[in-house]
Amino acid sequence: MPFKAILAFEDGSVFHGKGYGKEIFNIGELVFNTSMTGYQEIITDPSYKKQIITFTHPHIGNTGINAEDSESKIIHASGIVVKKFCEKPSNWRSIQTLEEFLIKNKVIAISEIDTREITSLLREKGAMNCCIGAISSISEKNAVKAAQEFEGLKGMDLAKVVSTEKEYEWKQGTWPQNQKSEKSYPVVAYDYGIKENILRLLSDHVGKVKVVNAKTSFEEIIKLKPKGIFLSNGPGDPEPCNYAIKNIKKFLNAQVPIFGICLGHQLLALAGGAKTYKMKFGHHGANHPVQNISSKDVFITSQNHGFAVDIETLPPNIKVTHKSLFDKSLQGIEFEDTPAFSFQGHPEASPGPQEIQVLFKKFSLMVEDYAKT
Repeated sequence: MPFKAILAFEDGSVFHGKGYGKEIFNIGELVFNTSMTGYQEIITDPSYKKQIITFTHPHIGNTGINAEDSESKIIHASGIVVKKFCEKPSNWRSIQTLEEFLIKNKVIAISEIDTREITSLLREKGAMNCCIGAISSISEKNAVKAAQEFEGLKGMDLAKVVSTEKEYEWKQGTWPQNQKSEKSYPVVAYDYGIKENILRLLSDHVGKVKVVNAKTSFEEIIKLKPKGIFLSNGPGDPEPCNYAIKNIKKFLNAQVPIFGICLGHQLLALAGGAKTYKMKFGHHGANHPVQNISSKDVFITSQNHGFAVDIETLPPNIKVTHKSLFDKSLQGIEFEDTPAFSFQGHPEASPGPQEIQVLFKKFSLMVEDYAKT
């Protein structure tokens, strides 16, 4: 049964609605996501750690939750905000309702909220600190206070928080066949908050992948004689991740092929000498047009990031490969003196639907060439 819930902002604004999931309260940075589908993938994306997601699509929960589409084992978002919450889903793949999934993961949702108004507010003022909670667990006054006391994502290193504690091997390919690749190159993926479909596509293109903790040293990895290094997506501010930047610099000097996505893209740029900045409200959605600078081809991409690389700070040895057609922000880079490249968006999320997966093919060719040396 739904319960009375509130959404309280750091500026003192309070919205009332119906609560679903766990009857608790939580705090985080409130962002909006414009995707019309994929809510299961979105809420289980580790990149949403310490964030509350407002869905601009009016109905959420219609297709329930299935066994294959989660990007990680748990919900990482601090809460979700929707216009209409569907209590009774209808889909042949569904094994439980969204509310059951929320309760299992101890996450709260609020519905009957004017998400258009929230989105307009965020576009005007930028991403805001927020408290989402059941009235039974927190008062309006304390909810506003909690939102104001949240320290925000700037300066927050969350990659080490969500990273795997133990290294493991990934062999499973993409859905629905989930076939194992016949290729077998020793590729290491740094887990800064890695999504499982990224691992599936890596497996499709390079074979077995060893996934390691975000703080694993260069010296430990180089003993494995890797033919490629993958830098994953993840939450938080990239600049405090000094351990990652230090390791990446060493891999660049060693000329080992590197491919980075999202946070991995930002960390690669920082290791190369560039700088990053906090965006006003970030990119969160599945309809973002990105242009390849050399070919002029345009790709429709999935995006989820609140930080970006400052294009003006790129050193001469790093060239721009992709730009956003929404705001001209940097979307892709490639080093000219070492085999390393990265992409800001999510080429595994398939809104295009699969056109940008060419980046995984590019990485596999780099790995194959390096393996011959």
